[in-house]
Amino acid sequence: MYPVSALALNFDSAGRLAEAEAAAFDVAAEPAGGARDAACAATEQYRRYGFLKVRGVLSEQQAAYFRDAAVAFRERTPSYRKDAILDQHVNVWRSDDVLRRLTLNGRIAAIAQRLAGVALRLWHDQLLVKTAGDSRATEFHQDQPYWPHAGASQPITAWIALVDVPVERGCMSFLPGSHRQRDVPRHELDQQCGLFELVPELEWAPRVTLPLRAGDCTFHHGRTAHFAGPNLTGEDRIAQGIIYTDAATRFSGGRHVVTKSLELQPGDPLEGELFPLVSSLPG
Repeated sequence: MYPVSALALNFDSAGRLAEAEAAAFDVAAEPAGGARDAACAATEQYRRYGFLKVRGVLSEQQAAYFRDAAVAFRERTPSYRKDAILDQHVNVWRSDDVLRRLTLNGRIAAIAQRLAGVALRLWHDQLLVKTAGDSRATEFHQDQPYWPHAGASQPITAWIALVDVPVERGCMSFLPGSHRQRDVPRHELDQQCGLFELVPELEWAPRVTLPLRAGDCTFHHGRTAHFAGPNLTGEDRIAQGIIYTDAATRFSGGRHVVTKSLELQPGDPLEGELFPLVSSLPG
């Protein structure tokens, strides 16, 4: 793994990290040696830059197993969002036993909790599909402005590729350090300059693009600005996002598909079986 001191150096003319430094955001799920030092360096890196790629969170066979379940789920279940940007299914773990095993995977949750540095609970999951050859970019945005959360300082998403996701299939790009931008208003996914109109300096920030093989995963902070390009290939881009939030998170009163039927009042804790603690998940 490249030393943290080497990061944020040697950007190319397009503002992307050069290959050696970009590789520093890329670690193995099971380091071959020096596991403790590697985990500490990866955690420091995540907290400094707001994102991290972890290779091999799932094996190739596991990724294929969950991909098949995702395809079957999508065929029989209406999506929460279906437009030119993406096909989105929310809280699939509540209605599919196979995908539930992925969402409640204690190993993935433990990585997220180690990176966040606070006790976490599940907020929700989402199956995210960009249709082959028929999608638009998901423009740069932060996730946290969409969520009705109070008291959440370290929300984190695990984004797991269930198929290979090269640049041409819509992998994600991140703006390092953008998680330090707080209180940014909500901005829409189809607004090309929406985030940059709100925070102009981010338009000129370096961008790190991280292609994934099936079974790889990125973790990003809820305030880390990120982008996914259109799917220009002949195969659907299929990923599952698992979103965690601070265990002490309370409901802010905002509107959201996950909470709209729960009769919560502002200030109520997000707890119970819908929002299990990471510490309660199977290893």
